[in-house]
Amino acid sequence: MDNNKQIYNYTVLLEKELDGDYHAFCSILKGCHSQGDSFEEAIDNITEGIELYLESLRADNQSIPREDLITIILGFH
Repeated sequence: MDNNKQIYNYTVLLEKELDGDYHAFCSILKGCHSQGDSFEEAIDNITEGIELYLESLRADNQSIPREDLITIILGFH
């Protein structure tokens, strides 16, 4: 195990579509979207998408975005 590896945490948003599929995206990584037929598949797909996105940034010697996001979840009746 490489103890020098940097860990990045990103917020992923999932939206349930009218047809029952899920749309997943990571807003800090512009254009990083995915989908899945189930919640689990959407999570797997966006995880892979983020990994590929970060690999692409590294290959192009670009900086990796850090997320400074404050999340508040409000519920209404």
